[in-house]
Amino acid sequence: MRAIERRWSGDGRSGAGTAHTAGAIPVVDIQALRDGRNPQAVADALHAASQDPGFIYISGHGIPDAVIDAARACALDFFRHTEADKSAVSISREHRGWLRRGAAKMQDGLDADLKESFIWGHEDAAGKTPADHPLRGANRWPAFMPKMRAAAMAYYHHAHRVAVELMRGFALGLGLERGFFLRHCARPLSRASFVYYPPQDGENGNRSFGVGPHTDFGVLTVLCQDRVGGLQVQSAGGEWMAAPPVAGTLVVNVGDLLARWTDGAYRSTPHRVINRSGKERLSLVLAFDPDPETAIDAREVFGADYQPREAAIRCGDYLLWRFGKSFAYRNEARDGSA
Repeated sequence: MRAIERRWSGDGRSGAGTAHTAGAIPVVDIQALRDGRNPQAVADALHAASQDPGFIYISGHGIPDAVIDAARACALDFFRHTEADKSAVSISREHRGWLRRGAAKMQDGLDADLKESFIWGHEDAAGKTPADHPLRGANRWPAFMPKMRAAAMAYYHHAHRVAVELMRGFALGLGLERGFFLRHCARPLSRASFVYYPPQDGENGNRSFGVGPHTDFGVLTVLCQDRVGGLQVQSAGGEWMAAPPVAGTLVVNVGDLLARWTDGAYRSTPHRVINRSGKERLSLVLAFDPDPETAIDAREVFGADYQPREAAIRCGDYLLWRFGKSFAYRNEARDGSA
């Protein structure tokens, strides 16, 4: 395994896969990773950016504009329906369906998030999903939007392929076999979501956010922004910097489990959303996670004699713990008050 550099220079020249930077966040063209022309150059760029800042703009991702546009159109149509309509597919115990505004809070001491979401995951052609983990269950498609399932699943499959290619790149960047992070990925816990941010005013000062400051729970997040903006990323020095939309790119960031898997060498970066644009904002999100039994163990990366800062944990167990802390509906259901 290669030696890990703990800092990224920020000059946009960390590898042939890096085209330029947008502010302090690098833009990495992954086409040569996807088509096999020069995967190591892209892997080196991903490796550098994952150490600092932990956020990356991805170009050359291969998701057709038509797939993105169809998903966005369906998402906006859904969120513009009445609460009575959306309540027909309210969030299930398996975290599938509509999560109302105020049902998530990423940090104690803040107001609940202003966002609302619609969450779904993998299903087979018959619409079936394995019932083998508490965070995997049947998708809840709204009857009043018969075209939503096809548009959402098309986006899920495209974004998931991007995540899989990126995981191969991260493995190569660490000097590991390219399939290292995908050895247990026959039944991934990955899930997708449409996330809607209403316009917010300046009331409540620093207590109210579209989504409050947080790090992402899982291994990797693939985000498709719209043109509105509002995403902010915290630098290693604690300053908040804008991560504005960059045409033709996705935003990718390291999650807590990938940071743990690499013992902190890859950075899970705090971020938040403040939508003061006066417009509604929509994100398309893919959260990539392997099979629930996957051991997140830094000794597999660094060697059996390595002493990581955090003990090994199963992917599914960690996600259950984090979901319980962040989503009110899970505690309400457990307390019998929902």
